[in-house]
Amino acid sequence: MKGNPKLIETLNALLADELTAINQYIVHSEMCANWGYNQLHDQFEKRAISEMKHAEMLIARILFLEGSPVVSKLNDIHIGADIPKQLANDHEAEEGAIAAYNAAVKLAGEVGDFATREILEHILQDEDAHIDKIEELQDQIGHMTLPIFLTTVK
Repeated sequence: MKGNPKLIETLNALLADELTAINQYIVHSEMCANWGYNQLHDQFEKRAISEMKHAEMLIARILFLEGSPVVSKLNDIHIGADIPKQLANDHEAEEGAIAAYNAAVKLAGEVGDFATREILEHILQDEDAHIDKIEELQDQIGHMTLPIFLTTVK
């Protein structure tokens, strides 16, 4: 099924966001593992896997729409030197993702591709859950202070 070119372009932009997020989360995950914060390592790794699934869905949809998935493009990756900076960078990335998915959902509806819109809405719900978890961790740091928080995530 030949898809709308503007929508395919948007899906490829979202794919670049997802591929970038995967890399950022994996690096943050491995940094946490290196520091001995295994619970944070697991959380970052699970988020990276979720982003991989999003990338897979986007690639499948682009192919279905007879487009070419662009997997060689990454956006700037922002690696945090410590946990608060990692969370801040990840929060910023998720805010951008949420805005981009909202715009893509709107575009898919405007061009009458409601199946793509449904896929994008599903991914958007996951991105909302990601930012919620990041904010939860940031709140815990704020309530407990960083040193106490870090003793809870070993």
